[in-house]
Amino acid sequence: MELAQTILPCAASNLAEFRHILKREEHVNIHAHSYIRINGDAYLIHRRWLTPASTTIKCKITHKQKQKRNAVIDTYEGVASYLQACTHIKQLHQLHAHIFRSGFHGNVFLLSKLINLYAKFDRMHYARLVFENSPKRDRVLWNVLIRGYAMNGPYEEALLLYSQMRQKGIQPDELILPFVLKACAALVALQEGMKVHHFIIRAGLDCNLFVRNGLLAMYAKCASIENARQVFDKMWERDLVSWNSMIAGYSQNGHVYEALTLFHQMLLEKVVPGPVTMVSVLRACAQVGALQRGKCVHSYMIRNEIEINIFVETSLIDFYSKCASIEMARLLFDKMSDRDAVAWTAMIEGLGMNGHAENALELFSQMEHSGVKPTYITFVGILTACSHAGMVDEGWQYFQSMSRDYCIIPCIEHYACMVDLLGRAGKLEEAHEFIKRMPIEPNAVVWGSLLGACRIHSNYGLAEHLAERLLEIEPENSGWYVLLSNIYAAAGKWCDAANMRAMMKNRGVRKTPGCSLIEVNNKVHTFLVGDRSHPQSDQIYAMWDALAGQMEAAGYVPDTNFVLHDLEDEVKKDILWSHSEKLAIAFGLINTCPRTPIWITKNLRICGDCHSASKFISKVVKREIFARDANRFHHFKDGLCSCGDYW
Repeated sequence: MELAQTILPCAASNLAEFRHILKREEHVNIHAHSYIRINGDAYLIHRRWLTPASTTIKCKITHKQKQKRNAVIDTYEGVASYLQACTHIKQLHQLHAHIFRSGFHGNVFLLSKLINLYAKFDRMHYARLVFENSPKRDRVLWNVLIRGYAMNGPYEEALLLYSQMRQKGIQPDELILPFVLKACAALVALQEGMKVHHFIIRAGLDCNLFVRNGLLAMYAKCASIENARQVFDKMWERDLVSWNSMIAGYSQNGHVYEALTLFHQMLLEKVVPGPVTMVSVLRACAQVGALQRGKCVHSYMIRNEIEINIFVETSLIDFYSKCASIEMARLLFDKMSDRDAVAWTAMIEGLGMNGHAENALELFSQMEHSGVKPTYITFVGILTACSHAGMVDEGWQYFQSMSRDYCIIPCIEHYACMVDLLGRAGKLEEAHEFIKRMPIEPNAVVWGSLLGACRIHSNYGLAEHLAERLLEIEPENSGWYVLLSNIYAAAGKWCDAANMRAMMKNRGVRKTPGCSLIEVNNKVHTFLVGDRSHPQSDQIYAMWDALAGQMEAAGYVPDTNFVLHDLEDEVKKDILWSHSEKLAIAFGLINTCPRTPIWITKNLRICGDCHSASKFISKVVKREIFARDANRFHHFKDGLCSCGDYW
């Protein structure tokens, strides 16, 4: 048979079958550079005479195809089509060179495509070169370049270009302003964002939904929640992004109840939430330990078939871990079909903070064997787990493994974890020397970790030295004044303690009040020390009077050393019994069914006497008590705590 010098279809479905057909013909006359199509693909055949021994079928890209491709790419439409299909930076460089060789370098549309693709591949240097060498810079080119910087950084460049754009008389439009606001948010540049807001109002663009969403997100990320809410309330049209931004703003800035209230309003207005919404709501529930509320949110997602992607799954693990429901967190983790480093890290952190340090280390080993590379945040989690369990040797091994095995340079958080690990273990001098050898400047968190250890181990001399340094670094942080005052009080240096409180007052530094939260019947109740504002205050204090005899009979002795004021012991005892942790537990005992667990959350570190009292309460009333403080979780059961009194 003779094949024409064109691309012809063939009955063969693949190359092997085509070779079989050739074997049945002793001689096949094929013109030089003939083409044949097999299963939709064209193949070039180089040999003129083909026999079973000399048949050679070469590459898929044929000479005629190359000619056709070159003809196409030499047209404006062809170049645009190839840019649209570009998926690799090397291809983009080739197309960039071709555009300039072919004389298309003055076409603004193609240049905007080039800049956009360079930004997509995070090659802002090349994007800027295209922009700078453009013979004409219209609004489109300014827009795509500003958008690239807003997405990839440096964000300052986006704001600088925005300013230059206006100076040249080019009016920013509703397409670019959301990205300018995004750059402001990334830099937490509230003043710059407010200037952009004023321009938007003057330009009459404040009714545009996308612009308003950008304003809302900017104010929320700059922690200007009141301004964010004003923008939200004035929106005559809201989409899911609007609701998500406002709920996330509340959640990320500690306005938990407002976030949950707005989510409820969202549902009442028949707005269907998405995965992003659920991540923010679960974060809010986790912050206050609202287990029942979070469970309702989880059930809502399942009932309404809301997409539970990897981000939502990770948020659920984080939520259940922070609400001391570590078994449920582990169940969800084990059911995940795909786990990224964030999911592994969330589970490792959850195990560590709930007192399961050995399980956390075991899971880290599984992560390594799974092929998922741990991140610097993963190492923060594993070092924290070691710190809470007193695993000094293991902590050193992981700290050294970071740079040796994973090329992760330790940052300030890792150094703070190591100082905390050594300090808790009583190795104060070793921790101090470790800080002195740090290759980076230690911050207040690092020094504060060592100061906290000095309080635990009663090293008052070193504590004074550290406190002086901390007050120089963060003179407005009330925590350092309070901690040093408490150290003086514990040492019986009442005058020094009083002087420290007076210094705090004179400098206008306000102490963060300690408070405890408890959720009952989907409502969160807050208690302060000595609080009598709750409607059930009389019942709460009566409950403590009833418990007193039972606890003392079981061996409880109030530790008045934790009342850091120069008072009589009886007065100290009364103050101890009005601590917010105890009031929250008493409220839980009154308002929940017998033998059901009680969950409380404390915004500061739980005091030693409250920790001891909680152990005795769990034994006397036969209840499990879960307490989350600023440092970790405590699970009290049958007179014991999951922390092993190491906290």
